[in-house]
Amino acid sequence: MTLFEPLGKAPDPSTLAGFVPCELEDDFARLLFRPLFDDEREILLLAAFDAFERLVGLERVEGDISGRCIIPAHRWRALLHCNITMVLMAHNHPSDTPWPSDADIGATHDAALFLRTAGIDLIDHLIFVAGGHFSFRTAEML
Repeated sequence: MTLFEPLGKAPDPSTLAGFVPCELEDDFARLLFRPLFDDEREILLLAAFDAFERLVGLERVEGDISGRCIIPAHRWRALLHCNITMVLMAHNHPSDTPWPSDADIGATHDAALFLRTAGIDLIDHLIFVAGGHFSFRTAEML
């Protein structure tokens, strides 16, 4: 068996698909979402927009003891009563790892399917860390 040494060093996360460094974040991500996250626990935000792309609802779900965020049905109902056409999901990873877990990927696809049946688009799911955020849309995972 031949062992091969890796060539070079691991790539900088900012060069990988889907990662947006802090300095390149748009105002919406930097000014609305980022201040709402906690460094110690996972928090999920659901932002709802109407047909004119106006923010009409914002729901915040805090993680449980295990650190997982489960979206209660009453949070979805609160958004669906706002006559929305688009939803943006965002949550943070206190571990500072921007890449989505299998649970993140599954939850994103489940939310997209649920919203699609109601005629609503899931426009993106962002995962925030100290150095920036990961975008499912930019990584072409949505």
